[in-house]
Amino acid sequence: MTYSTDFRKKVLKVKQEENLTIAAVAKRFQIAIASVVRWSKVLEAKGTRNRPTKIDMEALKQDVELYPDAYHYERAARFGITEGGIRHALKRLGISRKKHSNIPKPTPKHGKSSKTK
Repeated sequence: MTYSTDFRKKVLKVKQEENLTIAAVAKRFQIAIASVVRWSKVLEAKGTRNRPTKIDMEALKQDVELYPDAYHYERAARFGITEGGIRHALKRLGISRKKHSNIPKPTPKHGKSSKTK
């Protein structure tokens, strides 16, 4: 669970003002000692990456429609990125790898039945 920056500041402020140990402040706020140690080092919560993707998502959708059976390495070569980049982009689009759920099940052979004794 991610605690808010305000809560983190409050915990560290109480620790400093009341001259408490890390263990005491952790017990008081019912949080892990490791959390207090980590917050002492880095107060601000790390945000999400707001970096633009290298791949055009619309172009990837069209590529999936044109080449539904393509492997990740083939798509990666077409877009000039890594296979991992393709996997992450497809995940963002909600597209999973093909599971071949439409393959017909084998029909039983005619003749001897395996149930006969």
